[in-house]
Amino acid sequence: MASAIITNANAFLVTVLLLSLSNIPFSSSTIQQDFVMCLVDNSDASFPMDSSFFTRDLNASSYKTALETSAQNLRYLMPSNPKPEFIFEPLYETHVQAAVVCAKKLQLHLRLRSGGHDYEGLSYVSEMETAFVIVDLSKLRHINVDLESNTAWVHAGASIGEVYYRIQEKSKVHGFPAGLCTSLGIGGHIIGGAYGSMMRKFGLGADNVLDARIIDADGKILNRAAMGEDVFWAIRGGGGGSFGVILAWKIKLVPVPETVTVFTVTRTLEQDGTRILYKWQQVADKLDEDLFIRAIIRPASKTPKSKERTISVSYQGQFLGDANRLMQVMQRSFPQLGLMKKDCVETSWIKSVMYIAGFPSTAPPEALLDGKSLFKNYFKAKSDYVEEPISIEGLEGLWKKLLEEDSPLTIWNPYGGMMAKIPETETPFPHRSGTLFKIQWLTLWQDGKASEAKHMEWMRDMYSYMEQYVSKSPRAAYVNYRDLDLGMNGKGIDAREWGNKYFKGNFERLVKIKAKFDPENFFRHEQSIPTGLE
Repeated sequence: MASAIITNANAFLVTVLLLSLSNIPFSSSTIQQDFVMCLVDNSDASFPMDSSFFTRDLNASSYKTALETSAQNLRYLMPSNPKPEFIFEPLYETHVQAAVVCAKKLQLHLRLRSGGHDYEGLSYVSEMETAFVIVDLSKLRHINVDLESNTAWVHAGASIGEVYYRIQEKSKVHGFPAGLCTSLGIGGHIIGGAYGSMMRKFGLGADNVLDARIIDADGKILNRAAMGEDVFWAIRGGGGGSFGVILAWKIKLVPVPETVTVFTVTRTLEQDGTRILYKWQQVADKLDEDLFIRAIIRPASKTPKSKERTISVSYQGQFLGDANRLMQVMQRSFPQLGLMKKDCVETSWIKSVMYIAGFPSTAPPEALLDGKSLFKNYFKAKSDYVEEPISIEGLEGLWKKLLEEDSPLTIWNPYGGMMAKIPETETPFPHRSGTLFKIQWLTLWQDGKASEAKHMEWMRDMYSYMEQYVSKSPRAAYVNYRDLDLGMNGKGIDAREWGNKYFKGNFERLVKIKAKFDPENFFRHEQSIPTGLE
């Protein structure tokens, strides 16, 4: 009886929506009406139309909120950017299946979003398809932690912060080695690799995945056994939006100590900052595997009241152990930083995660459940991998470049440890042995189109300057820091131009798997894996 009431209520809401859509210009309303009716016909679970289906013409304010809430890069939310015909937020897996079936039937282009962090907006903007729709998985966020098997099933729409919280809710000595930014949607995060502060100890998030549930281009739900080992290999680092819709990951939990120590020590150029960073390059990948020290580099005022700028390098560390052992490790391996016991904060693993993510020290772990990103800017990002220490001369040249720009930021993340032990063909993510550290480049601004060209030009000029100091043949890049400057599908550029930078020798294997698993290229975007190479 109850299910009949729900079905009847949903049918009524669908009727109301269709009547509303009948007042919308013909082409848009036809697409939307056909899609809604197809969803109803192909899903065995009801959905509340007013909170699952958003269109500019019917509920403009809700549509705007749904589009913009999780999007980080404001460059892709400007009026001139293409907008989706509508946004669908499924409540159940069967809704996602229906969305895939209906989009294929109606020849609608899909964009898939779990967290909205794509640096080039590929999860919510399409420059290559004029009519597209967004399937937003943010309401699929169930997490089931099983300590007995040291595993957890996590739905794609959950944020990584929620995953951390649900793990620590059950145990203070279990964790998961994934992202530093806790608002990342875990669906897209893991499919690109998923690095974090425990990567030197346990590898990437993708290295700790045991199973997955994915919807293929025919709308079928497949687990690891059903999809096969080739596809399971491809989705653990091959980048989002190429093979199917990730519904959930089965992740392997890792042991963490009850006491974890964190610190931040900042040095400027006037405090011998260049030489300390030069030394960091030589030791960061060779430190104790329990220790992760990243370098956050930006211009800063020389004094609180001065307009004159210098370069500031903040060394932010997480150590899987207590402060006494950390001090021993630092005195033995990196005394040049001058870390002191008073700089160290002993805490729990979950609070160490929050420290690195930038939460106030007073914030409770429940703050991780909010899942919203506080980072919203107009920005351009790029990435690099470094295999030999950058010389003092190279660093000094970089300082000049950074001081030319208004609000640049670069973050250097150390490799080594477990990252050097996993073969580069183990997953599509190839940046393993021989990598000292990864660089993320960012420039941020606030006035939209007005100064975009200036900042983009600065970024490309700086990137050109750094070519001599970073990896070569190829100049490698991280797929989760999407960079459309590297090349795009359909632009007359050989996909190897960008594919080899993200995946090195694994790219051609990804192409072969794509051709077999999604031969019609249903799942596609500007840098999706193509079905063939010229």
